[in-house]
Amino acid sequence: MANTKSAIKRVRRIATQTLVNKARKSKYRNAIKKMNILIEGKNKAEALKFLPKLNSELMKVAKTGIIKKANASRNVSRITKKIAAL
Repeated sequence: MANTKSAIKRVRRIATQTLVNKARKSKYRNAIKKMNILIEGKNKAEALKFLPKLNSELMKVAKTGIIKKANASRNVSRITKKIAAL
């Protein structure tokens, strides 16, 4: 267990940051799930409309370090290909 004053403060800080990171990761996963539902439903117009929002969400979590930038770019690329194939 933390035994210095600064270490105790860091434990508190990490606990709050963990909650923030979990919320951000959940939001990003839900956005991906929503897009996959639109693609499976063959709803191209809605998928194209949602694509900029998904891209924005992915880049936000990549910027904050929840996922890597290459991961975000890869997801956007794959989803864009799926939409084009509809």
